[in-house]
Parts: sequence; C-alpha cells; structure tokens
Amino acid sequence: MSALLKIDGLNKSFGGIKATDDLSLEVAPGEIHAIIGPNGAGKTTLISQLSGMAKPDTGRILFKGRDITGQPAHKRAGLGITRSFQITSLVMELSVLDNIALSLQAREGHSFRFLKPARKVTHLREAGRALLARVGLEGKADMPTKALSHGEHRRMEVAIALGAGAELMLLDEPMAGLGFEESRDMVALLTGIKGQHTILLIEHDMDAVFALADRISVLVYGHIIATGTPEEIRANAAVQHAYLGEE
Repeated sequence: MSALLKIDGLNKSFGGIKATDDLSLEVAPGEIHAIIGPNGAGKTTLISQLSGMAKPDTGRILFKGRDITGQPAHKRAGLGITRSFQITSLVMELSVLDNIALSLQAREGHSFRFLKPARKVTHLREAGRALLARVGLEGKADMPTKALSHGEHRRMEVAIALGAGAELMLLDEPMAGLGFEESRDMVALLTGIKGQHTILLIEHDMDAVFALADRISVLVYGHIIATGTPEEIRANAAVQHAYLGEE
C-alpha cells in the first residue's frame, strides 16, 4: 500500500539549531502514527512544516503522491490536511452547534453569506448535530461554548476536523491539559474514528500513545531514531536510552 504522506529528507534550521534534520517518514492510509520525543526534539516544527505554517529549508512533502512542499496552509487544508489543538478555532460566545455550523459553512465556501447565519441553515444544523453525536456532545449542542470543559472543547475541535473532510489529521498534543477522565474520553473518541481517518499524533502522554498508535516514530534532535509498532518501540534499547527511560 502506498503512503498517504511521505516526508523525504526534511531539513529546517533556526540559527545553528537543526529543528528537523534529514527527516524522512511515511504514514500509511488509515493508520494512527504517533511522533514522540523529548522537549526540543522538533515535533511542533515538523507539524508546522506539514501543515504549511513553516517552510522547510530542503526536502519534500508528498501527499497522495503529490508534492505539496510549496503549498500554503489554506491549500493543504483544501486537500484534506487539518491541524488541530495548538490554536483553538472556537468562538466561545457562540453555542456549540453554531460553532460547528459555521465551520461547515466555511468549508462550503459560503462565508460571504454572513447575512444568513449558519444557525438558520437547516442542512448545516443537521450536519452539525450529526458531527456532535460522533464526538459525544449531542446533548450540549445548544449550550454556550464557554460553558463546556477543556476536554469538551477538544472534542469540538475533532468534530470540526471531521466536518472539514480531514483525510489527514495532524493532532498536536490532544491530551494536553486534560484530566484522567477527559484523557480517557479522548482516547476512546480517537479509537472510534481509527481506520476512517489517517492521524499523525504528537503526544507526551505515553499511555495514550501506546493505546492508540499503530506505529510510533521517535524524534530526537530533529532526527528519527526509530520507527515501529508500539511493541517494537518499547523493546528498542536506543529508544529506552534516548527517551522512554527518562519518562
């Protein structure tokens, strides 16, 4: 099976620091591929390059065989690549359903219809309620977004990514700031969409990583030192020395 995402020799430096160092990686369609590594390993820089927010110095990024290295973020989003969690896109004063409906309206390219709010468009509301049901928030559709918990905001972000038709979801630390129960709920949510969407996951919560990932790549000083199944990564002596032994 050909890779959905192929990263070939990616390099990105800031001054004398190599944030990504000849980084190559393939992500298969439908898999959850986790990137782990110590602080400063280059994980967020990698996600920024994949989403189009940062441009690599050298190297190529291929999506479905197409070179997207020079494509800006909005064009990548149009191809089905979404980045979630680092920057929230929620409007706290609106209801939960209004937020989802607005994101669906934007996807349809009808933002010019601001005089006809998304909340009044029947098919957007119906689609929004269906998305909220997928993430376990159907009972909170009419509540103000600001009344929801941090973990529920995270689930709303997943709903927006699903509504955007995400073929590749770049999830940047979805467990950050979550308590035990909220982390458990997020793992259950991502498990539920596993196989239906391809996910590249950056995460420090090792319990979540080993519960979710089909494969794991370990990033140290901008370079991948190992890629394998969770069992292979647990047993890898170099990984134990470089990262897992520190946790």
